[in-house]
Amino acid sequence: MGWEMKGNIPRNIPKSIVIVCPHATWVDFPIGLGVRSLLNMNIYFWGKQELFKGVFGWLFRWLGGYPVDRSKNQNLVNAIVDIYQANKYFHAALAPEGTRKDVQELKTGFYHIAVKANIPIIMVGFDYVNKWVHINDPFYPSGDFDVDKKVIANYYASIPGTQKSWIKNYLA
Repeated sequence: MGWEMKGNIPRNIPKSIVIVCPHATWVDFPIGLGVRSLLNMNIYFWGKQELFKGVFGWLFRWLGGYPVDRSKNQNLVNAIVDIYQANKYFHAALAPEGTRKDVQELKTGFYHIAVKANIPIIMVGFDYVNKWVHINDPFYPSGDFDVDKKVIANYYASIPGTQKSWIKNYLA
């Protein structure tokens, strides 16, 4: 598809949560699968449970998907932390924007998962302008989201074409 990759996920890190921004189009998914193939790593992905129903549900599972129930009546963060704690080696990706629309702030579940599971966040940026996938060095959150959200926003602000409302809000 003409995309190139900058950066890598260090092999000595057994667990991480990979966040990918911007979540701009359905093309994000095949690009992500291509990057995972180039990295030659098992990187699972969290996806809304609706993707795993119907005729294509088997495909998303086969591709490494984990369905998540985003309803308000459960503690999704703790359920995902349990999955990390039950595995010696586990990397999973998600789009913290939660939608392809412009958002004012990120969903913060990824952050709480990283803090509770004591794992790094790997920030991946899709540069649609230059067709580059940028993989940042592991970021270990401090536990103070108000401080760390500026680090996250600064990283994504450096990716061409990623001028989203949440970045401006976090840097304000």
